[in-house]
Amino acid sequence: MFFMASTITQKVVFKNIPVATLYNAYMNAKEHSASVGVVAIIQNKEGAKFTAHGNYVTGKNLQLIKDKLIVQSWRASDWSKSDIDSTFILCFEQRGKDGIVYMTHANVPDKQFEGIKRGWNDYYWKPWKKYFAEKRKK
Repeated sequence: MFFMASTITQKVVFKNIPVATLYNAYMNAKEHSASVGVVAIIQNKEGAKFTAHGNYVTGKNLQLIKDKLIVQSWRASDWSKSDIDSTFILCFEQRGKDGIVYMTHANVPDKQFEGIKRGWNDYYWKPWKKYFAEKRKK
């Protein structure tokens, strides 16, 4: 049996945000939860399992390079049992004062593709930009 899966790639520039701040916003449970407004249980440790968005997302940290790279297995609770886990990769690049996130989300089931593609922007990148802007004002 053959299952169709697709890859999402996105590049997001965060003005005047160091990559260490972006990496920490994803890998630190308190910061992750605060920056996206939902509870995330995550540890900055290879092999550790994580959950986010009320257990909608589960997975495992496969490779971590501080402030540079996050590689995770990742799946959503509404995926079919026959769908394989996807691979989620965040690469961080400092360009001057700006932090850049290169996101690759591979093996996303085709029927989930559009929702997840939109979801990264709606549930992560936009909330992060708002969160960091508010933190800067304090």
